[in-house]
Amino acid sequence: MTAETSQTLDRGLRVLKLLADTDHGLTVTELSNRLGVNRTVVYRLLATLEQHTLVRRDLGGRARVGLGVLRLGRQVHPLVREAALPALRSLAEDIGATAHLTLVDGSDALAVAVVEPTWTDYHVAYRPGFRHPLDQGAAGRAILSARQRTLVDHPGYTLTQGELEAGASGAAAPLVGVSGVEGSVGVVMLADCIPDRVGPRVLDAAREVADALR
Repeated sequence: MTAETSQTLDRGLRVLKLLADTDHGLTVTELSNRLGVNRTVVYRLLATLEQHTLVRRDLGGRARVGLGVLRLGRQVHPLVREAALPALRSLAEDIGATAHLTLVDGSDALAVAVVEPTWTDYHVAYRPGFRHPLDQGAAGRAILSARQRTLVDHPGYTLTQGELEAGASGAAAPLVGVSGVEGSVGVVMLADCIPDRVGPRVLDAAREVADALR
């Protein structure tokens, strides 16, 4: 901590981060131990966060992230989309295929930004808001691959064929090293197979987007 920062705010944000990392919530004692502060401090932090609906406590006393974070989260997608668009435009024009940024939304992959090439006679129509299970399609599979840390055994990108639409193939690479954002960058094209240069180009675009989001 420095003279310019708030210790109380820092602790409150650390509480939110700890709760965001667990599916089962945390007790006051568990939070006290992880923060290294006494239980009274934790009670005050939780009470304040509850007033702003950022935290809720169940009947067993376990604290969890509250619905108030959804109001904050609504503004995340536009910011992420804006940061990603330059890399997506470059990718779409270079490859001649529809480029997209996909983020995790529960158990689904959700397209939040899409750029279609301007010079092709035809391409796959892909719209923001399109969602599909994480275990289907290149975008979701790339994210799962990053979760499982299997990228060391692969070139860093995922290729699929006909999983979401007959005759369409996809390539995607995960966003790596971006705190609080889990997603992928990819392209989808009408082709039986993905040309060799597409995978590495998608990987480069994912790195560009990750750099823009840091």
